[in-house]
Amino acid sequence: MAKMYYDKDANLDLIKTSKIAIIGYGIQGRGQSLCLRDSGLDVVVSELEGTPNYEQAVKDGFNVVSADEAAKQGDIIQILTQDHVQAAVYTKAIEPNLSEGKSLVFSHGFNIHFKQIVPPENVDVFMIAPKGPGALVREMYEQGKGVPSLIAIYQDASGQAKDKALAYAKGIGGTRAGVIETTFKEETETDLFGEQAVLCGGTAELIKAGFDTLVEAGYQPEIAYFECLHELKLITDLVYKYGISGMRSRVSDTAEYGDITRGKRVVSKETRREMQ
Repeated sequence: MAKMYYDKDANLDLIKTSKIAIIGYGIQGRGQSLCLRDSGLDVVVSELEGTPNYEQAVKDGFNVVSADEAAKQGDIIQILTQDHVQAAVYTKAIEPNLSEGKSLVFSHGFNIHFKQIVPPENVDVFMIAPKGPGALVREMYEQGKGVPSLIAIYQDASGQAKDKALAYAKGIGGTRAGVIETTFKEETETDLFGEQAVLCGGTAELIKAGFDTLVEAGYQPEIAYFECLHELKLITDLVYKYGISGMRSRVSDTAEYGDITRGKRVVSKETRREMQ
């Protein structure tokens, strides 16, 4: 059973005197920055001047600086740029400004796990990964709630990395909902699997295959759309709220019968082998 942490397990005071540098003011960067600031923490934001994200950060009241300057100022440096540019940003702007006692933070373990970024041994390296987009992180925070999050400790140079990670998670509202401890390896590999085999790759291909099958059989595309895409949200909402068995009890008997007997014909043993 995974270890769960909540507000009572996190001490925000531990990072109250630290300056938190957010590198990248995209959807996740904006959500986290605003929540951290509203939690009473000192936040500096980095974004490329002249971009819409830069303008948004200025509009939100942040003094926006370069990545190099943010890394110089920051005691806790959170990299929230896109995965494929993080290594370049790290090498150019962050690595030269890392000194003993600083913390390097991620919301996805990709670049650490695959060693695109190799931090020095004298800094803490940890991850706070909200299991939802930044806009939802912000929305839940404003409602007095939070988005469930993951924490992972890759390097504990200070002996306080886990406590800092929990404090950061509290700053964005994660500990209100619950925080699960994991590893960079587990988070990275399960996240990639989920995106590619289920959430995006699998689901998108299932929708297209169902749509194409009906249209090729002579049914109207509009009807195929409703059956294979439009109503999918209705079902996933039921699963999200009530679980799979709860969904089954809330659809027609015919739909429930089809779920139980046809699902394994579509997602067959061959499909499961491909997932493995």
